[in-house]
Amino acid sequence: MSETNSSEAIKLTAFSHGGGCGCKISPAVLEKILAATPSALIPPQLLVGTESSDDAAVYQLNDEQAIVATTDFFTPIVDDPYDFGRIAATNALSDVYAMGGRPLFALAVVGMPLDKLPLPAIERILAGGAAICQEAGIPIAGGHSIDVLEPIYGLVALGVVHPRELRRNRDARPGDLLILGKPLGIGILSAALKKGRLAPEDYATMVALTTRLNRVGPDLAQMEGVHGLTDVTGFGFAGHLLEICRGAGLRAKVRFADLPLIPAAVALAQEGLATGASGRNWAAYGAQVRGADTLPEWQQKLVTDPQTSGGLLVSCAPESRDQVLACFHQAGFPEARVVGHLEAGSAGLDLEP
Repeated sequence: MSETNSSEAIKLTAFSHGGGCGCKISPAVLEKILAATPSALIPPQLLVGTESSDDAAVYQLNDEQAIVATTDFFTPIVDDPYDFGRIAATNALSDVYAMGGRPLFALAVVGMPLDKLPLPAIERILAGGAAICQEAGIPIAGGHSIDVLEPIYGLVALGVVHPRELRRNRDARPGDLLILGKPLGIGILSAALKKGRLAPEDYATMVALTTRLNRVGPDLAQMEGVHGLTDVTGFGFAGHLLEICRGAGLRAKVRFADLPLIPAAVALAQEGLATGASGRNWAAYGAQVRGADTLPEWQQKLVTDPQTSGGLLVSCAPESRDQVLACFHQAGFPEARVVGHLEAGSAGLDLEP
């Protein structure tokens, strides 16, 4: 939970047009932008770059070490400055964990409307980010700050991984099971918060989930049966699963009934609440999802719901199922469960009720 302070009256979400990973550029627009970007030099040491939709860049230093580098920042998803800082930092570090890496240190990315936001509120944002980095066992070693129209906070996160333990989207295999570590629905809760419809206990759930570090990632990556890893963030569950499918050239089979969901988000979705990013996500990749027309609209909204600091999505051999689930559960992810599997076929997602 957040600490009480003099800046509690500040409503950070009032400063921004979007919030959390819901303010990401849509997958379709991002694809067009990247397609028009000139090809860069790709040295052989660059194990992961912009050629795939992985979570971070990875550069090999030697036979036993590769650097994992990522940056992630966004506008406020909550009103409390300390909680905003914690959530943004947790989300940024997740990309290192999703590659199987262990964070080494971070740099802060800070953009604040200095003429509108009191300095104590800005200090609380940075304190929240620092608290999460301390929990992760790393320092914030520097950063950069600018004066902008909307509050922005996040991190450049640097980590290390053994090249053998690197886990990429394209490494998923036919027959793999899909296991999701956190329940879906964060975007819907954030939309409810902005509309004043989120109960205090549901806000507490939202903060608890979005500040739970995905540091189980390196432990999963050490398992031989774990072939692929990613984290579910702004493109929603369906969007990030499709990145695995395209990278590996496989087709995913998922039953909606098997997905872990936040109960309050289900109720709100059934009432018609959703984020604008959910619609943009569906417009970007809905054509690649077979069977969605058989689902009620609220279920479609949940599979496209942008997750801020969402769970790890694992692709693993069936015989590793129990080991992977035990690893999640022992690390404090009781909601982790099998949600589907991968098959040979055209890249895409088959979604059943």
